[in-house]
Amino acid sequence: MGFGRTGTLSLRSALERLGAGPCLHMHDLRGGEHAEREARRWKRVADGEPVDWHEILDGWQSTMDWPACSRWREICAAFPDAPVLLNYRDFDGFYRSCERTVWAVRQAARAGTLGPRPDGLVSPPAFRQVIETLIWQGDFQDRFEDRAWMERMYSDRMAAIRREIPAERLVEWRLGHDGWEPLARALGVPVPEEPFPHLHETDEFRVQAGLGQSA
Repeated sequence: MGFGRTGTLSLRSALERLGAGPCLHMHDLRGGEHAEREARRWKRVADGEPVDWHEILDGWQSTMDWPACSRWREICAAFPDAPVLLNYRDFDGFYRSCERTVWAVRQAARAGTLGPRPDGLVSPPAFRQVIETLIWQGDFQDRFEDRAWMERMYSDRMAAIRREIPAERLVEWRLGHDGWEPLARALGVPVPEEPFPHLHETDEFRVQAGLGQSA
């Protein structure tokens, strides 16, 4: 239930390899076979409608990244027996990655300079509304450029999750430090012998989103 840009696509691949999939990720709203359905579901959440979380997450065994992490309390309460994954990294790395990826996409889209995706995928109409409401207006309170506020918010979120989720239910995973072990231990499965997935670095994100590589 940690924020995006903390190794979430790699983590999704790892969880699915360990048997905890399919795993819902922001990519599943952006494009692909389930995008229209998921964007419609999460638009209801973004619009503030009362929702049944079992219905919203129907068809998924796990979830991470946005939009789910924006509603971590509600989801954790709706699935009280599920382990809770707190994925994180140092704030500087998180902020820099957001600045060069999701923030850059938002700014380019607003300026009309965002290029087409090289894979040709077109996001559902509701996708940007969901992201605008749950990330930029919700988690970030439209204060992304206030770095000091963002750092406090980031620290407070991690502290709240650690405080509110019982230790026996919480699984912490730090980008650049942890690999298979915390995940496999929580799921009660063997640690795979292959290297941990390493996906979706900043430049890959930018190219896929139509931004081009960073300078």
